[in-house]
Amino acid sequence: MRIARIAHPEGVAFVAVEGEGDDLAAAEIAEHPFGTPTFTGRRWPLADIRLLAPILPSKLVGVGKNYADHAREMGGEAPADPVIFLKPSTAVIGPAVPIKLPPSSSRVDYEGELAVVIGMPCRDVPAARAADVVLGYTIGNDVTARDQQQSDGQWARAKGYDTFCPLGPWIETTVRPDDLALRTELDGEVKQDARTSLLLHDVPKLIEWITGVMTLLPGDVILTGTPAGVGPMSAGQSVSVTIEGIGTLTNPVAPR
Repeated sequence: MRIARIAHPEGVAFVAVEGEGDDLAAAEIAEHPFGTPTFTGRRWPLADIRLLAPILPSKLVGVGKNYADHAREMGGEAPADPVIFLKPSTAVIGPAVPIKLPPSSSRVDYEGELAVVIGMPCRDVPAARAADVVLGYTIGNDVTARDQQQSDGQWARAKGYDTFCPLGPWIETTVRPDDLALRTELDGEVKQDARTSLLLHDVPKLIEWITGVMTLLPGDVILTGTPAGVGPMSAGQSVSVTIEGIGTLTNPVAPR
């Protein structure tokens, strides 16, 4: 199932996106998408509604240097254990919403990533049971003010600006995360091209590690890390992240 969050003529709703190609429709889900969803019977052609960020998490947990080639391009070796950080929920935007470049930064980078959406409250989850707590997978762009990340020595400011976490276009509940193609394009030029099989710490390991530190709540998001090829964006450009089996997340870039 593809779970999306939409703005329609009467408000906002969770929906299941049905169909293929240009023949997509949104079937309204009653209340929330956790557990077994029920439907209201209302439907809209996807062309008649607007896709929002598919979830509003209480927190986003990022993972640093989780691809060996990205660790090398950042000037070091990959750490033995996952390195985690937090992005605020206020950084989340949906498809087609502009990434706003703050005037205080001289370099803002894209970072295309597979994102895990948690489906139930969980703590101390062993890797063998990790799949039980996952609602599904979406696409994330862990936008980063690279100059501030390097100068601050910690990452909260560099990764925490409003609009610095595009998510979407929807949550895919049936895809397996083990070996998916991931590609990031800037104005149509491929900048990142990798597979999730190259993750140093896979999704079950990340869930085990993170839930050993903090409780994850329904809708919380884990950004699993970005491969090599990160680079700066400029106002007027457009960045697209495509993940096999999920779709494409596209956002324009604009000054703040």
